[in-house]
Amino acid sequence: MSTSPPETMYTLRLELNGDQVKVECQPDTRLLTLLRENWHLVGAKRGCEVGRCGACMVWLNGAPANACLLMAYQLQGQSIRTIESVAEAVASQPVQQALARCAGVQCGYCTAGIVMSMTYVAQLEPRPSLEEAERFMSGNLCRCTGYAGIKRALCEVLSEQA
Repeated sequence: MSTSPPETMYTLRLELNGDQVKVECQPDTRLLTLLRENWHLVGAKRGCEVGRCGACMVWLNGAPANACLLMAYQLQGQSIRTIESVAEAVASQPVQQALARCAGVQCGYCTAGIVMSMTYVAQLEPRPSLEEAERFMSGNLCRCTGYAGIKRALCEVLSEQA
């Protein structure tokens, strides 16, 4: 008779959107799973689940990271911000408005990740060139817009900073 090994529980404490939170989970539980299933923050989407599409983008200690690649054991004491927090911040308003004006969104599945990345780029000092900004955005895939609207929005956001 075979038995499976006992599951090891892990107590994770971190800062989530400015609040201290705690959860009991497996050490290898993905942040994306915790966000969606434990904390009911569904702005980060399941896409490729291998870190290539950006649909699950969050900020880890202030920098963009894919939630599908981050495991609970890597997050102890870290700071996570999700689209639910960033979308309310003043810094993301020009990004959201530019995406709307420039037809940078269609189905919306990738939009949260794009807003996360573009808001990060918009806050960089010194201001990046368009080529540098496009490199930062290269981890965000969109299957609807063909990128023209997203690029127009990025150019608009960067020119507003000048």
